[in-house]
Amino acid sequence: MSECIGFLGAGHMASALVGGLLARSQAAESLILSDPLESALATHSQRGCRTTTDNAVMLGVADVVVLAVKPQMLASVLAPQVELLRARRPLILSIVAGATIAGITQLLGGGDWAIVRAMPNTPALVQAAATGYYCSSAVTAAQRQQAQQILAAVGLALRVEEESLIDAVTAVSGSGPAYFFIVMQAMQRAGEALGLDARTARALTLQTALGAAQMAVTADVGVEELRRRVTSPGGTTQAAIAVLEEHGLMDCFEQALVAAHRRAGELGRQLQESAR
Repeated sequence: MSECIGFLGAGHMASALVGGLLARSQAAESLILSDPLESALATHSQRGCRTTTDNAVMLGVADVVVLAVKPQMLASVLAPQVELLRARRPLILSIVAGATIAGITQLLGGGDWAIVRAMPNTPALVQAAATGYYCSSAVTAAQRQQAQQILAAVGLALRVEEESLIDAVTAVSGSGPAYFFIVMQAMQRAGEALGLDARTARALTLQTALGAAQMAVTADVGVEELRRRVTSPGGTTQAAIAVLEEHGLMDCFEQALVAAHRRAGELGRQLQESAR
């Protein structure tokens, strides 16, 4: 991409996107980051990216603006820049949790804006993200491709057809890493209880999780079939799975994701209310 990509905020997720773009041969000089903390900008300067503590400087040159600030900061950082944004009309790519397109549009004084709302997850930090995104009606095909390329720099990026589905994305992949971490935590703890030392239990657990994920990604069958293949009748795996099923594992996960989905909607509404 030859366009200038600007980042409003230089935190972990912005840093992950910058690292992914650079790894995909994006020119460092085409990236500019704005953050009030010079310490947050130092690494990016060393990479050859442009940096500034003045948001207006970044917004004055960026063709794509990535909103990468904390939700509670969004209104205060956008308000002073509305006129500049109106004059330049960049593509706005928001990775601000809970910030709806309607809410961002409201902060920008209304009207038609090319806004992409995305929900990456924390594995973006190791370029293994799962991201869902939605485009407003004002986003052109070329801009949609721009957003896809930026988000895909840190992993899988899939577009959803309705903005309401971003809450489902949040429940599945946004919060998803924590679900796997708690399973790993439980497996490691159980391994230790069975006599393994902590280092061995951890190493076996993490490698098993990695291997299972790799098998699922590369297999030509679904995870249900993969589970069937590793579950021999009357074997150890069947004995373990019987206990998980007895305790309602599937229902537990469904209820957990429903709770995450509900909470994502609540947080989005709270953020929009606070912007009024």
